[in-house]
Amino acid sequence: MANGILAVLLPSRGTLSPASHELLGAGRVLADALKQPLSAAVIGGNAQALAADVAARGADKVFVVEHPSLSNFTEEAYAKAAAAAAAKTGASRVILPSTVAGRALAARLAVLLKAGLATDVTEILPSGAVRRGCYGGNLIAEVEFKSDVAVLTVAPMTFPRAEPKGAAAPVEAVAFEPGAAKSELASFKAEESREIDLGAAEKVVAGGFGLGGPDGFKLVFDLAHALGAAVGASRRAVDSGWIPYRHQVGLTGRSVRPKLYVAVGISGQIQHLAGMSSSGTIVAINPDKDCPLMQMASIAVQGEYAELLPLIVAEIKRRKGHALAA
Repeated sequence: MANGILAVLLPSRGTLSPASHELLGAGRVLADALKQPLSAAVIGGNAQALAADVAARGADKVFVVEHPSLSNFTEEAYAKAAAAAAAKTGASRVILPSTVAGRALAARLAVLLKAGLATDVTEILPSGAVRRGCYGGNLIAEVEFKSDVAVLTVAPMTFPRAEPKGAAAPVEAVAFEPGAAKSELASFKAEESREIDLGAAEKVVAGGFGLGGPDGFKLVFDLAHALGAAVGASRRAVDSGWIPYRHQVGLTGRSVRPKLYVAVGISGQIQHLAGMSSSGTIVAINPDKDCPLMQMASIAVQGEYAELLPLIVAEIKRRKGHALAA
């Protein structure tokens, strides 16, 4: 009978992203719930070089699947590699990040393992069942598995990152032969952007429908740049075409867990709150003192954003100027 939790870590351009550390955090929650050991599998062309960092972050054992064919991500090769690691560990649950690569890989892996599948998991229950948003985030589904093996993808920024613990887990290589490939990577071009990645940001400034239009986001970007923060948005602002979807925070967008979350003109619908409620300090700026986000905020500022944001930005710049002068 299958036993154990396997977190499949997918390096991006040769490094592990914060999503990998979150995946280890989620894996520990699931392992403790089911009282099963937690293993991690690092897959890639330079996986061995990344194993030491993973081994110090709470897994009971680390498996390395390294091969030249894994230097660039292709679903076909990585699915075979993940299946090889799962067979080696005999895991009952295989978890991946809900990134573009992780979601694509999960479907292929579930077929190879003849496993159940649940994507974008946001909560793990003591029974081992999971919860995920569905119908555009309007409902939360609770998923139980009847299959011996299940594949899960974990929504980003919903579980705390596993921190280094000092004691290192044992590391073992997994033999892997990819066989003849039916696909290969043609090219890769990184997106050129000066914006801070929303999914890994320590600070986020988000705007909502209360901004009244796309011009309102100019002030949101000004505040974000002054704070060194990423820019987020509510679903309604995105649906109105005021800002691209990549900025959307919520069940149907990105989940965030920053130390500081500044919400400007966001009323706080359930869909949005589910994506940011784990933030550290929440600052809400809104003329409606009774809206849900103002009620849950650590600091609630009642007023018009068009008047307040330029003053806040000017004060931040003034204080930074004094700090530099000192």
